Amino acid sequence: MKSPAPDTTPYRPQLSQARAPLTLTTQVMNEQGEWQEKALACERPLTLYLDKRELVTLMTLGEDPEALVLGYLRNQGLVEKLEDVLAIQVDWEVEAAAIRTARTVENLEELLSQRTVTTGCGQGTVFGNQMARLENTRLPDWPLRQSQIYTLLNALNEYNATYRNAGAVHGCAVATAQGEVLAFCEDIGRHNAVDTLAGRLWLEGLNPEEAIFYTTGRLTSEMVIKTAQMGISVLLSRSGATQMGLEIARRLNILMLARAKGKHFQVFSGHARLELDARPPLRAGDRP
Repeated sequence: MKSPAPDTTPYRPQLSQARAPLTLTTQVMNEQGEWQEKALACERPLTLYLDKRELVTLMTLGEDPEALVLGYLRNQGLVEKLEDVLAIQVDWEVEAAAIRTARTVENLEELLSQRTVTTGCGQGTVFGNQMARLENTRLPDWPLRQSQIYTLLNALNEYNATYRNAGAVHGCAVATAQGEVLAFCEDIGRHNAVDTLAGRLWLEGLNPEEAIFYTTGRLTSEMVIKTAQMGISVLLSRSGATQMGLEIARRLNILMLARAKGKHFQVFSGHARLELDARPPLRAGDRP
């Protein structure tokens, strides 16, 4: 009698499928005194309870709350293995997420006491010494071509549905160097969007060697740290960068590109990793 084949199904914690409207409509008056119906991005609180202990309240759009919670736990260093998370149950009626783990998080009190309020929209928080955990991180050091940036920016034109409908949100994506968008998320705060993407990739077991992280938001220290924790070494933003974000990117040898729109961008760090193979024509007023 043959032994049963081993179960190779990837582990997934028990997850609720809590969904809520991403936009609502309201009446607005324009500059001519005319009334119009416009979409409004939703913003709702979600309080996280880790093994019945209140952890933090996130202000979120609510696109994929279970993935957001999972990515938040991972990026804050509160869980290291997916198997440690038994269940995440989100209930929008009480605006809470209940998280059950297989083991009590060690030094939780210490982590809770070492919080830094970040520049993330909606007052993001960073627990403990995240930079210390990145000290020995070695990110993949692969070259990127200019033409690949343009391919990705073109592919992203199909996304940002909530932003096009209502505005007031940030969009983030993880893509391959070939321009394939692996995951995309919109949220009120860009820190929530990156946490949601981290959660989705963790659930699906995706860890691409040559991955690009894209955001419509600015590249702050928090964004650089979270991206590095995902093992991604190329950052692409439609917005700008901060001084501390740049310092960390240089320390970790991250290729950081900002102000990326159309055919134009600015390289802040990792210049040697970028091949300029598709230089656009000079615009009127540009220096030769």
